[in-house]
Amino acid sequence: MVIDSNRPDEGDTGKFRKYIPLATVVPVIAIMAALFVYRDAIATLGTWGYLGAFLIGLIANATVFLPMPGLVLLFALGVTFNPVLVGLTGAAGGTLGEMSGYIVGYSGHAFVKNRELYVKAEGWTKKWGSAGVFVFALIPFLPLDIAGIAAGALRFPVWKFLAACLLGKALLYTGMTLLTAWGWHAVLGWFT
Repeated sequence: MVIDSNRPDEGDTGKFRKYIPLATVVPVIAIMAALFVYRDAIATLGTWGYLGAFLIGLIANATVFLPMPGLVLLFALGVTFNPVLVGLTGAAGGTLGEMSGYIVGYSGHAFVKNRELYVKAEGWTKKWGSAGVFVFALIPFLPLDIAGIAAGALRFPVWKFLAACLLGKALLYTGMTLLTAWGWHAVLGWFT
């Protein structure tokens, strides 16, 4: 048996392994705090057109458990710009933003694992996989952050999480921006 003297033993790596969840959760919390503090400045992104829609989706979904008015801002953009493109670009940004929840779950989910909704989301993700994530992304009142944490904790493949999230968000955002734009133009039609 050959022993590599340059390789640390398991005791050394075990000491640092317990800090990995903290090292990944702290930056996510810092980003969430910054987004919450600068939420008024973020609202001005709507003047940036489709890039603004992407950034609004990204920022609004990068927060874990802190509500950001991303959909409302996208609705307003859908009235001014092409609502389908606003929905799709917002969904692309939102999908990338949802990685914050996935990262929190991947690094350690101890602070939510006993919550009833988390237990349900974890069960749905185990049972239905991508379809479960898709449903959480599609229905606006279901907290996708919880599903993202569950997916990360279960080591669900990132590409499957992103694909299901993108499809659900694209349908939701595009549908909602289209409905808002149609409704806005219908109301304006009554006054002209």
